[in-house]
Amino acid sequence: MASSHAPAPAPSAVRIDSWLWAVRAYKTRSAATTACRAGHVRLNGNPAKASQTVVPGDTIRIRQPGFERILEVHVLIVKRVGAEAASRCYTDHTPERPPVPFLGLPQRDRGAGRPTKKDRREMERLRGHLEG
Repeated sequence: MASSHAPAPAPSAVRIDSWLWAVRAYKTRSAATTACRAGHVRLNGNPAKASQTVVPGDTIRIRQPGFERILEVHVLIVKRVGAEAASRCYTDHTPERPPVPFLGLPQRDRGAGRPTKKDRREMERLRGHLEG
């Protein structure tokens, strides 16, 4: 008796938390569920519950610290796959983040002692804490 292992048919809809975990948007499924409950995930512009289903063509917005990722669903998967295979399941429409200017922190010479009040004010001014 020959056993043929045909690939499983693609699902017609997948839970959003499961899909976000499978395409590596979140490290764990529970982290994806928590993000949905906290309101950090939007499906087609509306806040998403973890149990909502996604279908190809849906747009998912994920709010992360400092920016928002925008993903368009192409392929539905349930199992977690490698990063290269996961990236083929969606199109990333996230706008390019502007580079954060690095001004550098002021450095004092080693052994120069404690900063004077004038030195401290200059350091604060460089950091942008004072207008003076």
